[in-house]
Order: sequence, then C-alpha cells, then structure tokens
Amino acid sequence: MQTPKLSHGAPTRRSAITILFRAALFLLITLGCGLTSADAKPPLGRKWSASQQLSMDQIDHSGFDLLLRKYVDADGYVNYRAWKASAADRKALANYIVQLSRATSRQRSSRNAQLAFWINAYNAVTLEGILQEFPTTSIRNHTSKLGYNIWKHLPLLVDGRTHSLENIENKILRPMGEPRIHFAIVCASIGCPRLKNEAYTADNLQQQLADNTRDFFSRRQNLQVDSARRTLHFSSILKWYGRDFGRTNADQLSYLRPYLPAVARQVASQGASIRYLKYNWNLNDQSRKPRTASRRR
Repeated sequence: MQTPKLSHGAPTRRSAITILFRAALFLLITLGCGLTSADAKPPLGRKWSASQQLSMDQIDHSGFDLLLRKYVDADGYVNYRAWKASAADRKALANYIVQLSRATSRQRSSRNAQLAFWINAYNAVTLEGILQEFPTTSIRNHTSKLGYNIWKHLPLLVDGRTHSLENIENKILRPMGEPRIHFAIVCASIGCPRLKNEAYTADNLQQQLADNTRDFFSRRQNLQVDSARRTLHFSSILKWYGRDFGRTNADQLSYLRPYLPAVARQVASQGASIRYLKYNWNLNDQSRKPRTASRRR
C-alpha cells in the first residue's frame, strides 16, 4: 500500500514533535519509577516474631550510647573515619539497628519512650547511611531527585513496616507535638543541632531536649542577635519548621524564649524582627570541624 501524502509540511513537524514529546515523557516516567525502586536499599534491621517483639519502653539504647560516646565529641562532630575503619563498631551499630526492629506499637509504651526511640532511630539510620557512603563531604551528595536519596531510600524496618528518614521525621515525630525534636534529630550536617554524644532515653528525655535546645541557640551558626536593629537571625530550621513552634513569629518566640541567651530574650521582648541564616550542609565530620565550632556567647 502506498503511504498517503500529507498536503502540508507543518502537520508533519507537529506530529513529529508530539511523538518525541510523548516518548520523552514516557521515558522520564519509566526512569523515575525504575530509579526509585532500583536505588532503594534493603531495609535496615529485620523482622521479629510477635513473641520476640518489645514495647519501646523495653528497647535498650545502651549499645548506641557507647558508640556515640566513643565517636562523637562534645560539639556533635563525628569521627567517621575511625568508625568506618572499625569492623567491630560498624557491626555494633548494625546490631543496635536490628534491636530497634524489635519494637512494636502493639505493646503500649510511654510517650517519652516513643520519642526517645524515634529520635535515636533517626540518628542511627543517618549515621549508618553516612558510614556507607564515607568518605563524603555532605549528605546532600546522596539526596538525588532521580537516583538514591538517603532520606527516602534507606528504610528502617519496625513493626513489620519500613520507615524512611523522611517518614520518621514528618509522619511520626512531628505529629507527636514535641517541636524540640528539631534540636535532637541530626542530618549529619554542620547546620544541624549537635549530635549528642549520648543516646536519648525515656527517663532523661525532657532534660536532654531542654539541654540540646539551649545548646542550639548558644551557637552563632544558629542564632545571631542584632540589638541595634532589634533583629534575631535564626537557623533556617526555624524557617522550615517554624509552624511547629507556633502559628506566628510572636508565638514561636514565646515558646523559644526560655531557651534563648539573655541578650536574645531582651531583643525578643521588644518585638524583634526575624531573619534566617544560610544553612551549612557540610558534613559534621571531626576532620572538617571549624575552629569556632565550640565557642559560646
């Protein structure tokens, strides 16, 4: 059969463009779906039988505590190189994460135990993710929109379900209504709150959250005060998650005031303007620690 001829060239070009557009769209969709599944890593932890599962009050965080005390300094910087070089301590972190998998929501646990559990889980999975990639200079090197994204594709298995870091933060911790979690969960960056060199526990949680919140605002990278202009320059964490602390700037300052240094409290009481500092995504690695990291006002 002879192919019929088209009378005008323009429809031919439009048809070709349409075909190419549809092909490109199909390819993008296919690649997007494929990359998400192909680059997701096997879940951390493992499944436990119902008889082996524990309430979050019963999960032992002492193994994680020992590792944090060994590899994290008082300013929250991590000796990733030494940790990665130790096969025993890499295994110890993996074993702790396996123990996290024993937790179940089917057994009642206290709110403090739940908060401590998920804060530790977030921090442990982040550390494991960085150790898998180290040497690296930033977690943002591993948060691709099309390929592997540590926040989405390194899940923890708990209660028979997988939980990404993104899910732990936004679907579990934030809905619990404790905004100070933003000064406890750490995404391995200098701009984050310090990674405490101890595990969070139900018994100590409230004091630990208060201490780390005060510490956060004691550091110039997170708060700068311009008294002359009655302006407070906060970490971008307060821009991204400000509504967790209150609906308005005044509400947020009211909540945070007890944790602020005296000069910041004074400016806040005068109806301060709020500005936000540039976030530092560089890795919280001890070998890259700024000289001013431990200075306090």
